[in-house]
Amino acid sequence: MNVYLRILKYIKPYWTYLIGSLIAIMFFTIFSSATLVSVIPFLRTIFQVERTTQVTSAPPAQQTAVAVPGKVGRVESKITSTKKKLEKKLNDFFIGKDRHKALGRICVLILIITFFKNFFDYIQAYLMAHVEQGVMKDIRNALYRKIITMPIGFFARTKTGTLISRVTNDVNLVNGGVSASFVTLIKNPLLIIIYLILAIYLSWQLTLIALTVLPFSLLIIANIGLRLRKQSTESQEKMAAITSILQETIAGARAVKAFAMEEFEIGKFKRKTLEYFRTLLKITRTRRLASPLTEFLGAGVAVFILWFGGQKVLSGNMLPPENFLGFLFVIFSLMQPVKELGTVNNRIQEAISAGIRIFSILDMQGEIVNAPNPIVVSDFKDAIVFDHVFFKYNERERFVLNDVSLRAQKGDILAIVGPSGVGKSTLVDLVPRFYDPVRGSVTLDGRDLRELDLKSLRQLMGIVTQETILFHETVRNNIAYGMAYVPLEEVIEVAKAANAHDFIEKLPKGYDTLIGERGVKLSGGQRQRLAIARALLKNPPILILDEATSALDTESEFLVQEAIERLMTNRTVFVIAHRLSTIQNASTIIVLEKGKIVQQGTHRQLLQEEGPYQHLYNLQFRLQGRKVLEDV
Repeated sequence: MNVYLRILKYIKPYWTYLIGSLIAIMFFTIFSSATLVSVIPFLRTIFQVERTTQVTSAPPAQQTAVAVPGKVGRVESKITSTKKKLEKKLNDFFIGKDRHKALGRICVLILIITFFKNFFDYIQAYLMAHVEQGVMKDIRNALYRKIITMPIGFFARTKTGTLISRVTNDVNLVNGGVSASFVTLIKNPLLIIIYLILAIYLSWQLTLIALTVLPFSLLIIANIGLRLRKQSTESQEKMAAITSILQETIAGARAVKAFAMEEFEIGKFKRKTLEYFRTLLKITRTRRLASPLTEFLGAGVAVFILWFGGQKVLSGNMLPPENFLGFLFVIFSLMQPVKELGTVNNRIQEAISAGIRIFSILDMQGEIVNAPNPIVVSDFKDAIVFDHVFFKYNERERFVLNDVSLRAQKGDILAIVGPSGVGKSTLVDLVPRFYDPVRGSVTLDGRDLRELDLKSLRQLMGIVTQETILFHETVRNNIAYGMAYVPLEEVIEVAKAANAHDFIEKLPKGYDTLIGERGVKLSGGQRQRLAIARALLKNPPILILDEATSALDTESEFLVQEAIERLMTNRTVFVIAHRLSTIQNASTIIVLEKGKIVQQGTHRQLLQEEGPYQHLYNLQFRLQGRKVLEDV
C-alpha cells in the first residue's frame, strides 16, 4: 500500500481538477438517484388506484399480523407513519389531482434529470482525464530524468527494452489505478449508498435479503486481486523482453541480414510473443472472473427477491406494486456499480505491481553523483593526474586498471595504445567521470574529480568515439547539439574545419537535412566529421578521441584525420588509436597491457627500445606494406 500512496502523491499538482471532478461526481450521483426516484411517481400515475382503498381493504387479520408488540412496534409504527406522510407529499407534488398533466410533468422532469446526469458525467470524465494524463506525464518525465541522469554503468547493466517498457506499459497500468481511486472508488460507493437508502426506504426486509451476496463478492474480489498482481508483474516482464528483442533487432538490422538470420530472429520473437499471449490469457481469465461471479450471485438474489416480493405484493400486505417495481429498478441499478467496484481491486493491484517496477528505477542511487557542495570549474589550467588508480566494474571481476599513474600537462597530446581489452577506453572514461576509481584518484588542477561539479567538469571536454552518436535531427542541430541558438555561419565555419561542408551542401536540404536515427543516411566518415564539427563548435580545452578513425576507409580516414589535427590544436588531448601512424606526434605515448602501464615515452623513444610498442609498430608496418603490394 505504501507503493500505491507514492503513486497518489503525483496527483498533488492537479488537486483543483480532482476536486472539480469529485464535485461533478456528487452531482452525477444525485441525478442518477433522481432518475430512479422519478420512476415511482410515473408508475403510480399510470397504474395506481387510490392508496386509501388498498390500505383500508386489507383484512384486519393481515393488519394485526404485521403488528409488532412493544418498543420495536412503536418505532416501526412511527417510521411507517413518517414514510406515509412523505409519500403523500411526493404524491401531491408529482401527481396532484390531474393525472394527465402529472404524466407530462413527470416526463419533462425525467428528461431534465437525464440531461444533467449525463452533463455532470461528462464534466467529471473530462476533469479526471486531466488528472490521469497529468500523473502519467509527470511519472514519465520523472522516469526519463532518472534514466538519462544515471551513470554509464547503469546502461551497460540494463536492457533498453526493459527501460522502454517501464516508461510506456507500466505507466499505463498506473493510470488505471489512479482512475480506480478517484472515480470508481468514489462514484460507485456513493451510488451504492444512495441506492441502498432508496431500497431501505422502499423495503428494508427485501434490502436485507439483497445484501446477502455482499460478503461472498468481497471474498471473490480479494482473492482475484492478489492473483492478478503476480500475473501483472509477469506480463510486464514478458513485454519488456519483447521490447528488448525489437529494439536490438532494429538496431542490428544490418548484422541480421548479413548473416541471413531473419528466420532465427522471427522465431525468437514469436516465442516471446507466445509467452506474453499466454500470460495475458491468464490475466484475462483472472480479471474477468470477478464480474460474472458477482453478477451471478446478484442474479440469484434478485430472482429470490422477485419470488418473495411478488408473493407479498400478491397477498397485498407488504408493498404496493409501484414500490415493488421501483425497488427492483433500484436493486438492478445497484448491480452495475457493485460490478464496477469489483474491478477496482484488480486495477489497484496492477497499478501497485507497475509502481513497484517504476519506483525500483526511481529509487536507484547512481554511483556517480555530485559531492554535497561541489566545486564549479570553468577552465583547465595545469594538469590531469592519475595517481595509483585501480578500477574494476564489479566486485567479482578482476581489475581492469591496475595501479595506473600518469600526468597529462595542459597542451599535451597523450596517446594510449595496446591490444584490445587492456583498459584503454576505461582509462579515458575516468576523465569525464563516467566511472570513479575503486582506489586512487584522478585530479584536475590538483582537485579530485569527485569534488567537482559534474556538469561543469564535462563542459570542459569534447569526446569523439568510434561509434558516433548522432540524433534523428537536422545536420545543423546535430552539430550545435547541447547549445542554445547558434548562427548558421558558425556552424558552417566548424563544418569546413571538419571537412564536412562539401558533403553537407550536396544533401537534399543542406544543413536542414534530417539524417535519420543514429545518422543512418550518412556514411561512417561523414558521421565522424559531423562529430568532429560538433566538438569544434563546443571548443573544449580537453579532448578525448577514442579510436575515431579505426572503422574508416582510406579516403575517409584521411579527411577525418586532417579534421582531427585541426581539432587537436591548442588542446589537451587523450587519444586512443590502433593505427600508430596517427599518433607519432603525441607528447607522450603510454602502452597498456593487462591494465598496467608497461611503456611510456615519445614515439621515437619507444621505437628505440624493445617492447610491446616496437612489436605493434613493426606488425602494422608489415601489414601496411603487404596491403600496398596487393593494391599494386
